[in-house]
Amino acid sequence: MHHTATPGSADAPTRLVGLPLPRDLAKTLSFAALHFGVAFGVAYALTGSIGVASGVALIEPLVNTVAFYFHERAWARVERRPPGRDNVLPACCGLPGSR
Repeated sequence: MHHTATPGSADAPTRLVGLPLPRDLAKTLSFAALHFGVAFGVAYALTGSIGVASGVALIEPLVNTVAFYFHERAWARVERRPPGRDNVLPACCGLPGSR
């Protein structure tokens, strides 16, 4: 049985730079390019150095990716709590619903 992706769905093919890619991958790659550009622009504006800006633009997304992994693991722990426990944020967050 052949599966046809619904247009706009996560598995629908998208063309990015002429290449057909799954939509999620195309969005990830375009966001990575945007992230690099923003990081480079901010670092260059602050330092005036192309070398420093390039280094920051390459290193910051890598560090952010590692941080995101641990962020996802923390949320997974919250989601695994027993139904009787409130799924609230820790008090350190200072957000509505935190204790």
